[in-house]
Amino acid sequence: MDPARFTRVDGTTWRVEPSGTMRVPVIIYADENLIQDMDDKVFEQAVNVARLPGIVQASYVMPDAHWGYGFPIGGVAAFDPDRGGVISAGGVGFDISCGVRTMLTGLSVADILPVQKQLADSLFHQIPAGVGSESAITLDAAEMDAMLAKGAHWAVARGWGEMRDLERIEEQGRMVGARPDCVSDRAKERQRREMGTLGSGNHYLEVQAVAEIFDTAVADAFGLAQDGVVVTIHCGSRGLGHQIGTEFLKEMVVTAKEVGIDLPDRELACAPIDSEVGQRYLGAMRAAINCALANREILGHYVRRVFAHFFPDNDLRLLFDVSHNTCKVERHLVDGKRRDLFVHRKGATRAFGPEHESLPAALRPVGQPVLIGGSMGTGSYVLVGETTSEAKAFSSACHGAGRALSRHAALKQWSGRKIVDDLASQGILIRSPSTRGVAEEAPGAYKDVGAVVAAAEHAGLARSVARLRPLICIKG
Repeated sequence: MDPARFTRVDGTTWRVEPSGTMRVPVIIYADENLIQDMDDKVFEQAVNVARLPGIVQASYVMPDAHWGYGFPIGGVAAFDPDRGGVISAGGVGFDISCGVRTMLTGLSVADILPVQKQLADSLFHQIPAGVGSESAITLDAAEMDAMLAKGAHWAVARGWGEMRDLERIEEQGRMVGARPDCVSDRAKERQRREMGTLGSGNHYLEVQAVAEIFDTAVADAFGLAQDGVVVTIHCGSRGLGHQIGTEFLKEMVVTAKEVGIDLPDRELACAPIDSEVGQRYLGAMRAAINCALANREILGHYVRRVFAHFFPDNDLRLLFDVSHNTCKVERHLVDGKRRDLFVHRKGATRAFGPEHESLPAALRPVGQPVLIGGSMGTGSYVLVGETTSEAKAFSSACHGAGRALSRHAALKQWSGRKIVDDLASQGILIRSPSTRGVAEEAPGAYKDVGAVVAAAEHAGLARSVARLRPLICIKG
C-alpha cells in the first residue's frame, strides 16, 4: 500500500481526511514499512467503513491489518445508536469471538525440556484439532441453549474449568444479552460436537517460554518470570459463529436496502442497531461470544489435565482471556462527553488501561493484559493496556502478527513437512493433523510481529511487557 495515500501525522499515525461520502476520517497506526507491506484493499475497506451511518470519530486500522471480509482485519469502528448507528456482521467477522487465553504454568523451561516430546504428543492426542474435528462432548438442545446463555460459567458448572478463571475472562466469562433463540437450528447443529475443539486455520495451542521481559513491574503483576512457561490457546466459536455470520450477512444486505443504507461494499452488510434484525443479530452474536468463551474454558481444562499427568503438583492459573471479533457496548469519552457506543473490533483486541472498572482487582492497578499471537516459529507478546488507548482507538490494540501473504500464496512457497522439520531443529515441536495447514500458516506468511508490537506501543495503543517464544505448537 502506498503511504503517499495517507497524510502522515507522526511516526506511526496516518490519516485520510473525509471526502465524498465519508463521514469520518480513516486513521491507521503503523510504521511506513508495515503500511508498504499491506495490500491496497486495506485502504479501500477502511474508507468504506468510514462511510457507514452513525460511525463515531474515525475508522481505525491497527498495525497488523490485512484484507478481510467487509472490514479490514485489524479494523475498529464505533457506532452511536442515537445517531443512526449500525451493527455490521462483516464488522464482527465469521469467527465470532475468536480470541486468546494465556495460562501460567508455574513451571520453567528446564522443567519442560526433559518431557517436551511426550508433552507435545499428549497435547496433540488430547486436544481435538483440524477441519471438522469433534470432541467427546455432545450437547442436546437444552444444554446448547444453556451454554449459549452462560458461556464459561456453563463450562465451569459442568466440571470443565475452575471458578477462579471467571474473573480473568473478558466479560467475566459470560456475555450479557445473549439470545439462544436468535441462533438458527443449523448453527446449533454444527456446534453439537464441536465444544472443546481447537479448529483449523490460524487456531493453535502453544506451550511458550518467557524469553524477554520489558516491564518488570507489570510482568510481576501478571505472574510472568524470565524462562517461565505459559500455555496460550487461540480459537473461537467454531462452526456456530461461522453459521451465524453467514446467515445474518445475507439478511443484512436486504435490510440495508430496505432502510435506505447505500452500502459501499456488499460485504459491509449492516442493519440499524435498533432494528429488529440488528437486535436479533446482537442476541445471536452475544450467544456466539459465550460459545467461544466456553470453548476456550474447556480447552484450558484439557490442558490442565495433560499437565497434571506430567506434573502432578502443577497448578495452571489463567492470566487472561480476551476476544478479537466482537461488537461490544462500551462507554467512551467523545467530544468531552461519555457515550454508549457499539464498538466493532474485527481482528483487534480490547486494551483497557489501568483503573478501568471492568478489570479484576488484581489487574486493575496495572491494566488489562493484551495477548498478541505470533506464528509457529516467531514470538508472541504480552502487552498491557494504556489509558491513552481510549482516545487513540476506543481502547483497542492489534491482535497478532497479521498475515503478509494469503494462504494460497503461502502454499506455493512453503512445504508443511519442511517447516515442521526446520522448526524442530530450532527446538520448536509442531503437531498438526494437516501439513497443508502448516504450510498455509508458515511463519514467513506473517508480518514481523516485533514491528507490529513496536508500532502499537509507539502509537500509545498498548505497552510491551514480555516476549514469548514457542516450545510446542499444536496447530489446527
